[in-house]
Amino acid sequence: MAGTFDPFARFGHRAKTKFLILGSPDILWEDLMNQARSLNFEHVSPSRLNGPEISRRPASAAAEEATTLAQMRRWFFARKPDAGFVLTDFPATLLQAKVFDEWLDSRDETLDAVFAASGSGGPVIEHYRTLGLFCGASLPAPA
Repeated sequence: MAGTFDPFARFGHRAKTKFLILGSPDILWEDLMNQARSLNFEHVSPSRLNGPEISRRPASAAAEEATTLAQMRRWFFARKPDAGFVLTDFPATLLQAKVFDEWLDSRDETLDAVFAASGSGGPVIEHYRTLGLFCGASLPAPA
């Protein structure tokens, strides 16, 4: 009898695991996302935080990035430091990645892993690869 596929098994205490999924998860990530929801991880995405505030579009890309950073900062510092999360679609730029790293450092927290989904940017992947957190372009296949 084959064992159950558990991509979270190697990352320590499940409730405290912190993942980034760069880009937007597609149907291939559905199993991972369902497992993450079942483990009481907080699933956060800027689009979810931005939902109620879509009355006006920012005037520029810089204004949009500043708005995204402000929303994500509010979420990050309002959460319990030891709570795990699966964060999708953020960071989307190298600037956002560096700012997020500063937030993690300020709370003495670390990420457990970074995965890439469709739409993830090369510089952000390289940033996390350099830090040794990037786990490749896809999840390991079930055993």
